[in-house]
Amino acid sequence: MSNYVTAIGLDVHARSISACAFDPMTGEVSRARFGYDPASVAEWALGFESPMAVYESGPTGFHLCRALRALGLGCVVGAVSKMHRPAADRGRKNDRRDAEWLARMLACRNVVEVWVPDERAEAARDLSRALEDARDDLQRAKQRMSKFLLRHGLVFDEATPAGRRRGAWTRAYWDWAESLSFDEPDDAAAYEHYMDAVRACGEAKRALERKVAEAAGRPEWAPVVDALCLVKGIDVASAFLLAAEAGDFSRFPSAPSFASWCGLAPSERSSGETESRGGITRAGNGHVRRALVEASWHVPMSTRHPKRPRPGHGAAPAVSRHAAKCNRRLQERREEMSAAGKRPCVANCATAREMACWVWAIAGMAS
Repeated sequence: MSNYVTAIGLDVHARSISACAFDPMTGEVSRARFGYDPASVAEWALGFESPMAVYESGPTGFHLCRALRALGLGCVVGAVSKMHRPAADRGRKNDRRDAEWLARMLACRNVVEVWVPDERAEAARDLSRALEDARDDLQRAKQRMSKFLLRHGLVFDEATPAGRRRGAWTRAYWDWAESLSFDEPDDAAAYEHYMDAVRACGEAKRALERKVAEAAGRPEWAPVVDALCLVKGIDVASAFLLAAEAGDFSRFPSAPSFASWCGLAPSERSSGETESRGGITRAGNGHVRRALVEASWHVPMSTRHPKRPRPGHGAAPAVSRHAAKCNRRLQERREEMSAAGKRPCVANCATAREMACWVWAIAGMAS
């Protein structure tokens, strides 16, 4: 955040922007209101001495910040989770007050700045999150279909010649599902809708997986993705998610800071001589945290052999050795926690935190 004189707070909405300019030297306050028009905001703000603008992180994203910077106006996005309002202001909230409060926070240098990705990094992040949404949609569609059948007393219960129960959503399951019929036309129509929804969601997920694999092979992402794929439990989609969400791993000064950004740091409530630590904070990037927690469940099931790179892909020898060391370390720690009687979910969260630290180190070496 560069030096500035005039602090400008922006309360941003989908169709309007309330602005407040505050000069801490004179105490002068100026206000304006615009439609969602970055050019008008920049023209007004640049009329003040050495201006700097700020708005809260939220659903409006980073488009306004990038647009204002392109127009010559310095702008930052403040972390809304780090901005604490006085209790007395909660009963008199409006856009004008919010903009002034942001301007005063910026004037006293009390804004925690959010990293603003460029358009390429944000596009990759959007693609990765779209794949997550497609997976969730497919899971919900399968849940609706299976529970519809359960309400009608229909459960897939076929077994293999060896006597093992066949899994759901296999070819055998679909053969059974397609053979079902219902006496009531309304039930038949509902069941047809549920089956079509599962098929459509499955095809959408597969199409996005192909697009993610294609994006992961581009020069800007391939080195980090190939390196992270050497960690057991991390596939191409997860590696691309980690790379896209972080954007630039060098912006984290240390491995613990990256783990904290993921929300995998232990919570703490200590005072005086009393020290009390609890579970993870979950205050961070939920997409990365979910990917690391899911990857950690594969650690106790994996072998001790180094993970081979994907066909046609590879990493530098130093990166490969570090990834192999990561896999051994995670397995050893998981075995120690299991021997100590730690509950599986607790051990898995601890493994995810340590995996986050290794991911930061491996990605930094590959960048």
